[in-house]
Amino acid sequence: MQSKYYSLWLVAVCTVVFIFQIIFPQITDQFALYNSRVFSEPWLLVTSIFLHGGFQHLFFNMFALGLFGLILENIIGSRNFLLVFFSSGIVASIGAAMFYPASLGASGAIYGILGTLAVLRPKMSVWVFGVPMPMFVAAILWALIDIVGMFAPSGIANAAHIFGLGFGVIIGLLLRKKFKEKKLMEKPLSPDEEEAIDYYIEYNF
Repeated sequence: MQSKYYSLWLVAVCTVVFIFQIIFPQITDQFALYNSRVFSEPWLLVTSIFLHGGFQHLFFNMFALGLFGLILENIIGSRNFLLVFFSSGIVASIGAAMFYPASLGASGAIYGILGTLAVLRPKMSVWVFGVPMPMFVAAILWALIDIVGMFAPSGIANAAHIFGLGFGVIIGLLLRKKFKEKKLMEKPLSPDEEEAIDYYIEYNF
């Protein structure tokens, strides 16, 4: 299935938006997700996905989006990938609005990608904190970390991660019949891809 590299286009869009955030700081206030404004300005559920709170926030999110996004896009196709990204991002934004007065970032949408991969490629090996494990085990670990983060101050929108990951799992279950491993052979990760995944996990949690 030919990829149109929408994941990389999304990385580019988020990067350009971040540059505009630096030049015009009012953009962040206008388009970030504020739970007090979500009913009167529902588009904030989408616009907040493309905003980031700093370079480190942007870097790690875009690193993950480019890496995991390309893997998923190559499996399910570009159109389905966009469906996963935006639907998971919106659900994650709704979850964030339920728990935080303000939030922003693409991590909820990215966790949706991770959740979908955990269903479609559960045996795909990833490195978490220097330990290789199947993708579905990693997803469970990430969920547990965020559940703990809900009760311990972490400075991270853990609820957005949980909602995004959970919705990604649901989408994965809906797509599983068509894209499960025995129907579409999984392409093994290269050593460079495995090292990149390990780097992201080590510095994002």
